[in-house]
Amino acid sequence: MKKTLVLALTGSMVTALALSGCSSKQGEAQGGGDSGSSGGKVTLRFATWDTGDLLKIQETIAKNFEAKHPNVKVQVEAYGDGFDQKLAASIGANNAPDVMYMWDFPTYYKNLEPLDERMKSDATLKQDDFYPGLFNYVKIDETAYGIPAGFTTRVMYYNKKLFDEAGVPQPKEGWTWDEFKSAVQKLTNPAKKQYGFGVRAENDPYDLQGIVWSNGGSFISDDGKTIEGYMNGKPAVEAVGMIGDLVKAKTAVIVGGKNQQSGDDIFKAGKIAMWESGIWPLDGFKEAKVDFGTVSMPVFPGKPVKGVIAESAVSMSKNSKHKEEAWEFIKYYASEEAIKLRTSDLPVRKSIVEGNKLDQDPVYKAFYTMLEASDNTPAFLLSPKWNEVNRNLTSAINAIMLGQNAQDSMDTAVRDSQKFFK
Repeated sequence: MKKTLVLALTGSMVTALALSGCSSKQGEAQGGGDSGSSGGKVTLRFATWDTGDLLKIQETIAKNFEAKHPNVKVQVEAYGDGFDQKLAASIGANNAPDVMYMWDFPTYYKNLEPLDERMKSDATLKQDDFYPGLFNYVKIDETAYGIPAGFTTRVMYYNKKLFDEAGVPQPKEGWTWDEFKSAVQKLTNPAKKQYGFGVRAENDPYDLQGIVWSNGGSFISDDGKTIEGYMNGKPAVEAVGMIGDLVKAKTAVIVGGKNQQSGDDIFKAGKIAMWESGIWPLDGFKEAKVDFGTVSMPVFPGKPVKGVIAESAVSMSKNSKHKEEAWEFIKYYASEEAIKLRTSDLPVRKSIVEGNKLDQDPVYKAFYTMLEASDNTPAFLLSPKWNEVNRNLTSAINAIMLGQNAQDSMDTAVRDSQKFFK
């Protein structure tokens, strides 16, 4: 699964997608793509961004599917870090894969097959077994264009040893941001170059939405048409400014910049007591034998905690010549059998989570608690102009983390972005 969910497409990619929209009817007439039949078998092309060991898992899933469907050959196409560029190019050339990993639905949905009717009519999908909030992230205008495959929410990792040494109580579910800030101060020891919290040098606004939502705010209106009073509104400014204030107070440290270690590595080294992230670094922390715990994000007074999801899905090309076979592969990819093979993200099916008691596991429980709190729609799904706006917002947030005034920085981001809403 990709760690960063909001990427800007280059001008050539946008042009390619625009051309693909113009030629979609032609593609339907011609069949689209180059997947075909060979020796009586249907060849399905499946595009993934995974590499290395994770790619091997995808290939195993493909082989297992082939064993169950002898008439189908699955051709796994590893696009790697160039996933978005290669996918956009293939769509622009009317040569899209039949099935593909997907997250950026606003960019690609016009080239994807709507799946609502298939989901409704196919009981073998067992849609009720999915966590319902995950479908919020695969829809455009209430239409689903993908099936959830994996996800992570964001939680607070904490170093138990550092908490105990400082005599600070370990955080518990329902803790507050005031308790967090108090702990950060007590856990900071400049003599040891130890800090209470790590703040990223480059911050993706996507990741901060949960904190903003938790304070009752949002970067954009629910209808996706207004940022004035939202992005620079009091709740958003307070939430982002709060993190910047920790850096100003030198109880948090900037990590992951040029020639700097990543937050994951500094947490492993025991130099930051708390680190906010998704599931990605968890195995690394275990391998490094860090005595850590996880807890849901803190709450603001009188307000419920809110979370944001990083989700991968599988989608079908609108112009696939083999839609029935593609649907069967998508179903298998999201089946219990296939999900159990994948280890880079969290299971999307309740049956697997409950069967393995992940929702009761001290380490994994917080991720599923945050999932239940993740019912807001992220900004990039609300506005087709969000990629452009996001650049200005990113600059503002990074400036705040470097000590600039939060209100002024967010006002500037709004002013520079208003042209995209005219």
